[in-house]
Amino acid sequence: MKNFWEGLLEWKTSATFIFTASIVLFTIVFFLLGEGFIPINYVISIFIVSVIGAFIRFLAFTDRIIKKASYTLRLIIFAIPAFILLAANAFFFTWFPPHSGYWLTFCLIFLIIFVALTVAYEIYYYYMGKKYDGLLGIYRRKKTDNDSEIT
Repeated sequence: MKNFWEGLLEWKTSATFIFTASIVLFTIVFFLLGEGFIPINYVISIFIVSVIGAFIRFLAFTDRIIKKASYTLRLIIFAIPAFILLAANAFFFTWFPPHSGYWLTFCLIFLIIFVALTVAYEIYYYYMGKKYDGLLGIYRRKKTDNDSEIT
């Protein structure tokens, strides 16, 4: 039961961060477009994407539900439902006119952002891994030095 409450808190925190960041981004965009407010249907749409998107992220990138999966499988588990969620919201909340050119642009933007974020995370984790490898090497040297002083 403890794991359930911890998972719920993690999901709720993630949804809150996604919603807040999205509202800030939309506020900036609408301000730059000369709008005085964000229409309520956009706010509702952002809320739905935040709540369900946080669950998709939780499902794909934590070990709480799916215990063992490769990183590639986790990316697929995230990308396909996330795209469906965004496309459904774009359709039902009319984010843009329903012409094929807009949908093609939507798909390309999703793909570009998905690839860019994936590459950014890979670079980040690569450098963090190097950092921790260095710290682990320092720890092992100190431990070896301390062990040799004792004997």
